[in-house]
Amino acid sequence: MRLVIIGAGFAGMYAALSAARLRDIHGVYPEELEIALVSPEPTLVVRPRLYEPKPETLTAHLLDVLNAIDVVYVQGRAETIDTNSRVVQIETAKGTRRTLSYGRLIVATGSRLFRPKIPGLAEHGFSVDSLDEAVALDKHLQSLPERPAVSGRNTVVVTGGGFTGIEAATEMPARLRKIFGKSANPRVIIVDRNPAIAPDMGEDPRPVIEEALRKLGVETRLGACVASLEESGVTLSNGDHIEAETVIWAAGIRAAPLTAQVPAERDNFGRLLVDRDLRVPGVAGVFATGDAARAACDDVGNYALMSCQHATRMGAFAGNNAVAELLGVPTKPYHQERYVTCLDLGEAGALFTTGWERKVTMVGDAAKKTKQEINTVWIYPPLAERAAALASANPDRVTDVTGFF
Repeated sequence: MRLVIIGAGFAGMYAALSAARLRDIHGVYPEELEIALVSPEPTLVVRPRLYEPKPETLTAHLLDVLNAIDVVYVQGRAETIDTNSRVVQIETAKGTRRTLSYGRLIVATGSRLFRPKIPGLAEHGFSVDSLDEAVALDKHLQSLPERPAVSGRNTVVVTGGGFTGIEAATEMPARLRKIFGKSANPRVIIVDRNPAIAPDMGEDPRPVIEEALRKLGVETRLGACVASLEESGVTLSNGDHIEAETVIWAAGIRAAPLTAQVPAERDNFGRLLVDRDLRVPGVAGVFATGDAARAACDDVGNYALMSCQHATRMGAFAGNNAVAELLGVPTKPYHQERYVTCLDLGEAGALFTTGWERKVTMVGDAAKKTKQEINTVWIYPPLAERAAALASANPDRVTDVTGFF
């Protein structure tokens, strides 16, 4: 028997841990039930931190922990999924093809930044969506002092006033002052088509965010979107032109394209609709988790968001349930009633909310300390000690106040 997990992000990592845990509990040898994790690199990219400087440091190697729990790492990129034959075709790092059969499959392929066909976006836009793109942005920022001191050199436009856009924008003044010098006067502008900043966060957190933007000098252009990009700036839908040599696109994400190969229903974000066990209905042997899945968190209508907070716990349930089916033991319905947000606001601190209604419970330095703990401790892989690593992915484990394991 073999379980194949596609993806080494937060959901894929915890799916592997949880699957190995249940296999261990039932005394099944790895030779009897192989767990294989497929990804281009045996590395977890700490994606929630890619808005920070030095993004090349924001990774965690997984080989030690995978070896400790007897999970087989398969280096390569999953190219095709044949759900009828139950095989995955993989393109290896050497450019060859490899076919991997499965008894159960977990699709944990994550999400990608949504890039509409806006003139100039592909040529002139930056992002913090992937490690390579975050590194490219960081190198670009570091090179700005070498450029002619034209009016747009010190200006950064961030397109998207949601979670990622706000974190990227509020981090930017300090990053630019470090690059240009403390006396520099950088200009940072958030552009969003909605009439208010942070449209998905609700009324309670918004005054805190608005005050932080004022404190940092971050401008907003609301009710407009970027119509085109040039090397020297952007033109908005209302006709305004902003001279800027740095434009960061942070306007929405979609499930990774591989989900489209699973013949099942998807939502507007491309996520596979799953049942409470995280199975893909109508497709035998296939589970989906993390950003690849639209999953109900509770019985009152809340659904998992595309975030590492939900991906870690969803991964633990998907791994457990896929192995449970292979071993013929009961599954555990996914549930995640607790929900928090912790939004970094740069030098203005942070914002911590609890509940789906996002009630503000911490702001400023206290929230910043919690955010730093989440970013540097909570979301990193467990140590490569077998018992502790397996225990970290127990789906019955109660989450703490941060909403993480």
